[in-house]
Amino acid sequence: MLFQEAVMNSTFSLVPLVVFLPVLGILLNWLFGKRLGEKGIGSIASLAAGGSFVVSVLLAMALVQNHEGAHIPLFTWISVGNLDLSWVFRVDTLSVTMMLVVSGVGTLIHIYSIGYMHEDVRHQGDPNRFRRFFIFLNLFIAAMMILVSADNFLMLFVGWEGVGLCSYLLIGFWFEKGQGGLGNAKAAKKAFITNRIGDFGLLIAIFLIFWNFGTLNFAQVFEMVPAVAQTQPGVLMAITLFMLLGVTGKSAQIPLYVWLPDAMAGPTPVSALIHAATMVTAGVYLMVRTQVMYMEVPGAQQVVAWVGAITALFAGLIALGQFDIKKVLAYSTISQLGFMVAAVGLGAEVAAIFHLTTHAFFKALLFLSAGSVILGMEHGLEAGSHGQGIHHTNGSSHDDPQDMRNMGAIRKKMPITFIVYLIGALALAGIAPFAGFFSKDEILVAANQGNMPIFVVLVVAAFLTAFYMGRQVLMVFFGDARTDAAKQAKESSLLVTVPLMILALLSVLGGGLNFPGVHTLEHWLEQTLEIPHAAEFILPIALGSLAVALVAIFLSYLVYGRKPLASAKAADPLAKPLGVLFRWMNQKFMVDELYQAVVLTPYKKLADFFAHPVDQGVIDGLVNGMGSLTVSLAGVLRKLQTGFARTYALSIFVGIIAILVYLLTRI
Repeated sequence: MLFQEAVMNSTFSLVPLVVFLPVLGILLNWLFGKRLGEKGIGSIASLAAGGSFVVSVLLAMALVQNHEGAHIPLFTWISVGNLDLSWVFRVDTLSVTMMLVVSGVGTLIHIYSIGYMHEDVRHQGDPNRFRRFFIFLNLFIAAMMILVSADNFLMLFVGWEGVGLCSYLLIGFWFEKGQGGLGNAKAAKKAFITNRIGDFGLLIAIFLIFWNFGTLNFAQVFEMVPAVAQTQPGVLMAITLFMLLGVTGKSAQIPLYVWLPDAMAGPTPVSALIHAATMVTAGVYLMVRTQVMYMEVPGAQQVVAWVGAITALFAGLIALGQFDIKKVLAYSTISQLGFMVAAVGLGAEVAAIFHLTTHAFFKALLFLSAGSVILGMEHGLEAGSHGQGIHHTNGSSHDDPQDMRNMGAIRKKMPITFIVYLIGALALAGIAPFAGFFSKDEILVAANQGNMPIFVVLVVAAFLTAFYMGRQVLMVFFGDARTDAAKQAKESSLLVTVPLMILALLSVLGGGLNFPGVHTLEHWLEQTLEIPHAAEFILPIALGSLAVALVAIFLSYLVYGRKPLASAKAADPLAKPLGVLFRWMNQKFMVDELYQAVVLTPYKKLADFFAHPVDQGVIDGLVNGMGSLTVSLAGVLRKLQTGFARTYALSIFVGIIAILVYLLTRI
């Protein structure tokens, strides 16, 4: 027994490696990458991420034997008075679940990236950036591992800001590309600034926690929450709502979701890893980790639930009007994150983590499969159609490899990509027995039991999900090839397709993580979370949600399958019947333009006012006036500097006489 306990403790002590191994990968590629070549760089980065996954598996195995987990101190970070913030790794079932998702999916994406970036750096014309890309990917894994393994709010914030930095670096990876040579750089800046607004909310929440609890340690704070809820309920309301503001930034919820669609400017593996499977779930993880706080503030829970539900519906509507294959998936991600946030607000934290996990599988699969399609289209362009550049009045262009109107019949050219994409789409749509069916069903059950209006909103959002995924699959893979690029597309290499097959398998089997009647994930997480009610499987709701999804897919077939787009110039079949509504969905309901008019333009005018009349006029005027006065006085005094000794002697004599006269008159 003592030996077994010693083995478990030694296993828990491995937890710092989940951060140190990616950091080691960064250092090796930074120092030796130029001499190793692309295969060496990719192998080191993938092994670093894979090493984190192996350590996470070992931690999970140790937790099976010891559910209490451990707190592994590394060093004392800040010690001032009673404040003791040590760098401590928290090993419990929630943190290890996140470690497994981040490192497991991250490793597959690293392997995929070796094949994808080999093509992409050449297509973009700069093969030397291959090493930089993998350094950034390893940096992201390290930062995300800090976030999910943190034992206090400040350590979590370090990881929170670290993943935000990596997001900025990778969105703007091709910073000189995009519209006008600035599009990608602007997208990175937009993401960075929007997230700073959310981070302001999280910082205020952390300050309030410290002022009212006297510590930032999770265990100590959570222990004092019930007492604070009794004496200062307003403080907890403020903390949870400010925390929600941080979540709306990082997890792309209304009103701060606008950065995520533009983040698709980054290479496709970035979209899969950071902006679909891992970083954007950090906000959901934060609220689940602070479950004790939200449970004490029902009003905040209601706000969280409605923010998530409205985001799920709103983003689903926008996804329905997009033509860029990655933009559809981006708005789908925002919508699915809305489901997770709503689940937290409904008190169904296990359902939120369950959907977070399955979503990581099938959304990473969809993004990476979309990247495979884009690679195939780029090969087609390079084979002969690149020079056309024909721009159409409906906004499409033959040389845009991401525009779904330029595709069609891709299943014939890329059969493996088609099969795995179809699996991901069915999982996202909520079709049984794929993973998304089970995880989404748990959220709908929680909504049905806790808040019927939110249940209705989420059902409509689920209908839209199935419809726009049916639309996407039919536009991309069926019908006739609408451009030469689609006609000459070819299947991707095994480095690209093998990770897709593994993710497809996980998308099929992932529902077993919390299968009805077994509830493996629930029993696993109950060691860390308070679970007031066990998850239920209500057959009418499950069958109803499945029927909604099947009806939506059938309707998408009626609209897009029976009469596929004849050419890339053809209008969308929904454009005419929906009219203005479709144009609004396509234009993202003009939210960016609204922000431009209401926030950015007045801010720029205010900044211009302070820069010119105030700063340059008043402040610079005062400073420059003092300088001019000094120059004038110096000009006057300069006349006294004659250079003649007799003049200086006379001045001293006159001064002495003046002093004597003054002293005599005072007597």
